[in-house]
Amino acid sequence: MNVKLPINPLNEGEEKFYTGVGSRAIDFDIDFLMKRCGYVLANLGYILRSGGAEGSDKAFEDGCDQIDDSLKRIWRPKHATPEAIEIAKQYHGRWDLVTEHAAKLHGRNIFQVLGRSLEVPSEFVLCYTHDGCTNHKDRTAKTGGTGTAISVASERGIPIFNLKLARHRKIVEEWLRRFR
Repeated sequence: MNVKLPINPLNEGEEKFYTGVGSRAIDFDIDFLMKRCGYVLANLGYILRSGGAEGSDKAFEDGCDQIDDSLKRIWRPKHATPEAIEIAKQYHGRWDLVTEHAAKLHGRNIFQVLGRSLEVPSEFVLCYTHDGCTNHKDRTAKTGGTGTAISVASERGIPIFNLKLARHRKIVEEWLRRFR
């Protein structure tokens, strides 16, 4: 992976987004790592896009909030639009089984990657899934709802760092060492 995480603060008025999402069930060390990422990225001026769920989403949000709680966009199912749901539908293999509420959950995941306009992609995705998924074709049941965000990001060439994978975790940990 040739992608590098940001090092320098953004210029005043510049907006850059990242997606911080993942499993609700995470270990303490992943929680800590995500909080640290949220903190450092907020300190650099990056805006978090997430879903407000327990676990991964909350960890990124908690880190961000230590700097500035205005540097986040938290998308809830009620925010899902028909356009976002239609995009999500393209990435789900069994949409006929999806309930109305689940459709809204998948729709809000589209905003986590593409923003409200569906035209301003995140620069990268930081996540944790139990299967280590990093692209649409490798999704499994263990990817969970985060799979929608991973699918839309991977299909658009947005870099994905899944902290389940040792090599991705190492990249993120080495990046964080620069900010001690």
